Amino acid sequence: MAFLKGQKTMLKGFLAAVGGATAVAYFYPSVRDVVLTNLQIDEADAFTVKKIDTAYEKLQKASECNSLLKKYLTKEVLDQIKYKRTKLGASLYDVIRSGVYNLDAQIGIYAPDAESYRVFAPLFDPIIEDYHKFPKNAKQPPVDMGEERISEFPPLDPEGKYIISTRIRCGRTIAGYPFNPMLTADDYLIMQQKVINALKSFKDPELKGIYYKLEGMEKEVQQRLIEEHFLFKEGDRHLQLANACRHWPKVNLFAFS
Repeated sequence: MAFLKGQKTMLKGFLAAVGGATAVAYFYPSVRDVVLTNLQIDEADAFTVKKIDTAYEKLQKASECNSLLKKYLTKEVLDQIKYKRTKLGASLYDVIRSGVYNLDAQIGIYAPDAESYRVFAPLFDPIIEDYHKFPKNAKQPPVDMGEERISEFPPLDPEGKYIISTRIRCGRTIAGYPFNPMLTADDYLIMQQKVINALKSFKDPELKGIYYKLEGMEKEVQQRLIEEHFLFKEGDRHLQLANACRHWPKVNLFAFS
């Protein structure tokens, strides 16, 4: 008994010397998240890590799932990145949530912000290489929009017999903001006003146009724009479960020129 009391006294002394949270981590690694919170280390909390572990187990048990997420989220990769967060607060769960609930997804991941590509690189890099067939260390080709060689491209359908319409679709983000899964309603409002101000500043007649706010838009106008392939329609379960359309149709803007 005296020995146990002595050891208890020594333990108390050790706790006092090195700091309670750090000492608990030394003796009980399972409370790692409590310690990280105490030390204000920017890593995922215990609740989020539990969700990540549960999601991983679900993927492993889903025999019908053939996504790139399942293929590349190995136990080794999981243990390497499950505690990490980006500066804007994105966790691995934010990245994989959609693919875990949509087991029929081809890819299964979404980047909540730009830093996610670096923080969760052990998962993103192999998936990007597999899907795009572009190795991680390959050099990006120089930008060439072909403006100086436009005359080299003859009309594809000069008599108008075959091509009804064409569309070029691209996506862009605004510097200083996360991507859709991490955007707040206030973020959208600020970004919306920035876009409106930019549209109003155009002097070129070909660029000038009109813009619509989706909130309050008449259903007939909205349906017409969808049918003409100008407006995205809601209802994509993959985006919804990635938290990419939480504020639809509020603070969404459509511009036409």
